[in-house]
Amino acid sequence: MIVKGNLIDCTDKCTIRIREKSCILIKNDVIFNVYSENMLPELLKDEKVVDYKDALIFPGLIDMHLHAPQFPFRGLGSDMELLDWLNTYTFPEEAKYKDIDYAKKAYTKFVESLKKSFTTRAIIFATLHKEATVLLMDLLENSGLKCFVGKVNMDRNSPENLIESTDESAESTKEWLDICKGRYKNTFPIITPRFIPSCSDRLLRELGKIRGSEYGLQSHLSENPKELEWVKELCPDSFGYLDAYDKRECLHKSRFSTVMAHCVYSDESEMKLLKDRDVFVAHCPQSNICLSSGIAPVRKFLDRGIKVGLGSDIAAGYSLNILKQAVEAIGLSKLYWRYIDKNSRPLKPAEVFSMATRVAGSYFGKVGALEKGFEADLLVVDDSTLNEGIDDIRKRFERFLYLSDECSLVAKYVAGEQIL
Repeated sequence: MIVKGNLIDCTDKCTIRIREKSCILIKNDVIFNVYSENMLPELLKDEKVVDYKDALIFPGLIDMHLHAPQFPFRGLGSDMELLDWLNTYTFPEEAKYKDIDYAKKAYTKFVESLKKSFTTRAIIFATLHKEATVLLMDLLENSGLKCFVGKVNMDRNSPENLIESTDESAESTKEWLDICKGRYKNTFPIITPRFIPSCSDRLLRELGKIRGSEYGLQSHLSENPKELEWVKELCPDSFGYLDAYDKRECLHKSRFSTVMAHCVYSDESEMKLLKDRDVFVAHCPQSNICLSSGIAPVRKFLDRGIKVGLGSDIAAGYSLNILKQAVEAIGLSKLYWRYIDKNSRPLKPAEVFSMATRVAGSYFGKVGALEKGFEADLLVVDDSTLNEGIDDIRKRFERFLYLSDECSLVAKYVAGEQIL
């Protein structure tokens, strides 16, 4: 298949690359090559070309952190901080997923919305309910999206209807992983301790063993000041939040890396450990604003070679649009530079676009660029109404980054398959 339009992606040097009126040749789900309109090889001249004319074509966007069961109450509770918000909104909602009929209704709406968004791949929290987690994975598999999904683990400091014993939590996770084996092509399990306050030391160590060398792991890190104080009380043997995970054997090398959401209060020692353990940071700017969590030191992460992607963090964040998260990331980085660290530098559009595509995509393999050998995840958008009268593709891209709307989405491909 050949897809034609105005191509926009990021190079491995984190610069915007624009190729006007260019053709992407897709073979076996992968980009075989990219040609300019006038340089298409003669042997391909008779191939059918899907010509999107003057549309913009981006790589698919990756959401590195969101909570599927929280989708029904997005936009609520932004007058609270994290721990009160969890108790008031999150835990009561997540308890409902014990009812498989409720889970089916809610997860169906979530998956339909995710499919219609700019997201092609995501890393997702479910709940601790095994059956509902499998249901979510089944729905995602049928959507054509590619996702990691985690059955959440909680064995302490949680509501009675959202808690398992340590042994129950570990065994249920093993049973869930057995169900997943051979069941999916596009949907993958990821080990998911909610965060240290809700997981005992023994459970974390058990999950580390279960993870082994096969599975990734996702959790939360250094999001809120009260949360940090709580972790210090619970883990007096550790010199920091990430060190507490490390001492409980959660961060060892595996086929897939660890993903930690937020990292708002990561200090120098924690940054060193993030780098040493090859942890991906899921930066969730909208969530950090809504719950008054703070401003993550993203520039410091980048300067130290730490991999940073973007997360919507539904429902602490309220929008599935990862481009909105990119714009919020730029804004927060300007405040960080102005009010916290004058030696820092605000993020540039190319950097946040790279976070949303190429950097986050590397968690999934060769994903996130319009380049030979990369999986063919494509978004085709019609920006003609927004950018009427503007011919410069770079200006069109920048305006679309700030003013994007999913209504402009013309087509969506995941690994070469058109799903919208």
